Amino acid sequence: MKNTTLYKKFFVAINGSNSEQRPLSIALSGGVDSVVLLHLCYTLREQMPGWVIEAIYIDHGLSVDSDSWRAFCQRLCESLSIDFKTASVEVKAKARHSLEAQARDARYAALDSLAMANSMIVLGQHGDDQLETFLLRLKRGSGLDGLASMRAQRILDSGRVCIRPLLNASREDIEAFARMFAIEHIEDHSNKDDRFDRNFLRNQVIPLFKSRFNGFLQSVLRSIELLQQQQSLIEELTLQDLQTCCSEQGQLDLQRLGALSQLRQANVVRSWLASFNEKMPSKVQLEQLLHQALTSKQDAQINIVMGKGCVKKHRGFLYFVIAQDPPQPCVDVALAPITLNDGRALIVEHGVGVRAPNNNERISVQFGLLSSKIRPRNKPGRNAVKHWLKEAGVPSWQRAHVPLIFYDEQLVQIVGYYFEHSMYVPQQGVRWEVVDGE
Repeated sequence: MKNTTLYKKFFVAINGSNSEQRPLSIALSGGVDSVVLLHLCYTLREQMPGWVIEAIYIDHGLSVDSDSWRAFCQRLCESLSIDFKTASVEVKAKARHSLEAQARDARYAALDSLAMANSMIVLGQHGDDQLETFLLRLKRGSGLDGLASMRAQRILDSGRVCIRPLLNASREDIEAFARMFAIEHIEDHSNKDDRFDRNFLRNQVIPLFKSRFNGFLQSVLRSIELLQQQQSLIEELTLQDLQTCCSEQGQLDLQRLGALSQLRQANVVRSWLASFNEKMPSKVQLEQLLHQALTSKQDAQINIVMGKGCVKKHRGFLYFVIAQDPPQPCVDVALAPITLNDGRALIVEHGVGVRAPNNNERISVQFGLLSSKIRPRNKPGRNAVKHWLKEAGVPSWQRAHVPLIFYDEQLVQIVGYYFEHSMYVPQQGVRWEVVDGE
């Protein structure tokens, strides 16, 4: 087994992506791809002691045969002395969502939660899977990033690494390996159902391409590799643009963004949204976003609803905002640190501030009382909290989250901004300050 071409491809890919020899968590379905992958990992462990491996079976609940497949995978792992884990996930069909994509997302989440600490998840996708993915995305009109298809390495939201060491191997290579070593596996009969686009390509279209064009698979894989290199270069340049346009707090400077070409503007916004794990907008949505952001007046309010949040404009900057309720008020508090229910803390400092409360005055921390009046120190008159926060440049959606300190019914401090004029003392006073949570 050690001298087979497939093992050599696998060995090079594994060592190229896992030089630290981290544990391997193998995604095992029972099909020929994942079973061959399991045997390759087993051989790696036998040839090079020190490798730690386990297998994980995820039941999507989409097949009546899933129980027997799980039992097969468990027996196989027991015969090879490989630790076996399993979990079931529920995939509910949603309108305008791909069932395949939903099952994939649920599978990744389950694999991530079950895999051993510090391990890399090993996936069995191969070159023909890559070709199918490329053609499907070509059919959908995908751009460069989509046509670059599957990467040999993927980072999950948790930071865990997934690797695909068989992407340079063909389905024929894998099936020949299974025949050579009489490796038993299961057959998923749903793979014959050509109502599904991927199956139609696999069973009807790709065999025609391969019979007509010698070396068709390897040619497409080379093209995909070139697309991935070009996409990586674009991402590198886009990151430089993003760093130029982004403030320290993560907002986009529209003046700097507007100085870029339209193509670079679009890439910067996509990269910026991706930093918040936001789903990529369509071409039309992105054009509308940029048009509103760059052509509206300086003080114009825009609110573009996305998937996880919305994009807002304030004083020449774009903000990505996820709606949150204001913290709960804290009533009758002492001159001591307070932990708010949004994770922030309020601490009390002494020196410049307002006079200390009298014994009969009750201290409270309130939120969202934007109509309350205060005359800030060094300001000409009294006005509402909303007015003063607007003057201070606080975006409208953040104002309800600013802590307001009251002595009984008297507003004495807008934390981080103003002290009540009549309560101000330059020495031996108290003031509240916000500390972000860990």
